[in-house]
Amino acid sequence: MSPARRILFALAAFTGAIGAAHAADPTMFRDAGCGCCLKWLEQVKASFGQQVAVVNAADMTAVKDKQGVPEALRSCHTVLVGGYVIEGHVPAKEIARLLREKPKGVKGLAVGGMPMGSPGMEHGDHREAYQVMSFGPGGQRVYASYAASGGAHAH
Repeated sequence: MSPARRILFALAAFTGAIGAAHAADPTMFRDAGCGCCLKWLEQVKASFGQQVAVVNAADMTAVKDKQGVPEALRSCHTVLVGGYVIEGHVPAKEIARLLREKPKGVKGLAVGGMPMGSPGMEHGDHREAYQVMSFGPGGQRVYASYAASGGAHAH
């Protein structure tokens, strides 16, 4: 990725649960045309509070390939924090739990796709059921589940 295609800027996000051991700046890679990524980051910064570098990446597939994100778990943005990869609309409380517990065999967490009602994807009171998956050398496992709720939408 050429320097001309990268835009770095600071946003407040991530501290509390990250603590001093993970004080290195997290980095979010996103497609410049995607607005839900920044909506997700706004919610995450409400739970944490550290600088985050945001990189508008021209080739998100290359970013995900480099970070080892399984194809079935890919979403719109990829964040590197505390030595972990966070893919997509993972709730802040699950990121905090990952950073606190540091489970063996886990490289990161992912919410595949862009489920309606996940952080950054809210639309009214409707939420699709979705799972936060862990991935890494230990394989893929359900890390947390979120039930569907509200709304008059049938799926």
